[in-house]
Amino acid sequence: MKTDINQMSSSSLAFVGDAVFTLFVRRRVALKYDKKSGGLHALQSHFVSAKAQSKMADILLPQLTQQEKDIFARCKNAHVDNKTKAATYKEYKSATGLEGVLGYLYLDGDNERLSELCDICFNSINI
Repeated sequence: MKTDINQMSSSSLAFVGDAVFTLFVRRRVALKYDKKSGGLHALQSHFVSAKAQSKMADILLPQLTQQEKDIFARCKNAHVDNKTKAATYKEYKSATGLEGVLGYLYLDGDNERLSELCDICFNSINI
């Protein structure tokens, strides 16, 4: 049974998007930096956090298609329980919107667009 990704819950899209982006960042960090796993994890944390992803979303929003903006808004506005102290509620919601878009693109099989957006996100953070 194939699931229509347009009917998937916002939290499911964000759940997948979080995993996809984490793997993308881990790959890029591992290829770019010659460090042990602890050092790689520390570098990864600069990218995979609600605070960083919120900044990425601000940069990415003007470049999204209308469909991607709609998915972003749906995921951002979904009910989430923010339990993190490292980011504000607004940052957490924005990060969830970004993850939702990435999850949607991955599940839709649009790897070219997914890679393009992930590259923009990765390159927007200076470490």
